[in-house]
Amino acid sequence: MRLLFVCLGNICRSPTAEGVMRALVEEAGLENDFYIDSAGTGGWHVGSAPDRRAAAAARARGLVLEGAARQVAPEDFLDFDLLLANERELRRMAPGEQERAKVRLLREFDPAAAAADDLDVPDPYYGGTGGFDAVFDLVRAACEGLLESLRAGRVP
Repeated sequence: MRLLFVCLGNICRSPTAEGVMRALVEEAGLENDFYIDSAGTGGWHVGSAPDRRAAAAARARGLVLEGAARQVAPEDFLDFDLLLANERELRRMAPGEQERAKVRLLREFDPAAAAADDLDVPDPYYGGTGGFDAVFDLVRAACEGLLESLRAGRVP
């Protein structure tokens, strides 16, 4: 299963989701069954490391965020099985219906978020460190639900 996590600049939310999902997959002993990456809809931070505040929130929970920011490319819609967005912009970027069907909002997989129809992951970039802690917790809940759904075969 090839998963791409996507946010605006690929330095906060999507690298957090990538790191969380990698850890969950590893804990489950499924690392050989997944390819996990992240990207941004915009190119502002291409080549940059994850935001230091996102990295600190992850480090406080025993995770290390790695990688360099990159922008979503047209071939990503073909190369990945699921593109997991933190906001709705990615659906508008999909080149066609078949590719658009691969785009899901990450928080759709968190039962509490889905029940409350609260599916966006807020962008913590312009706020304080508390926003990064909150985003980590939202992303973790969604990634746990995603892995559970994938293991149960409920996600195409």
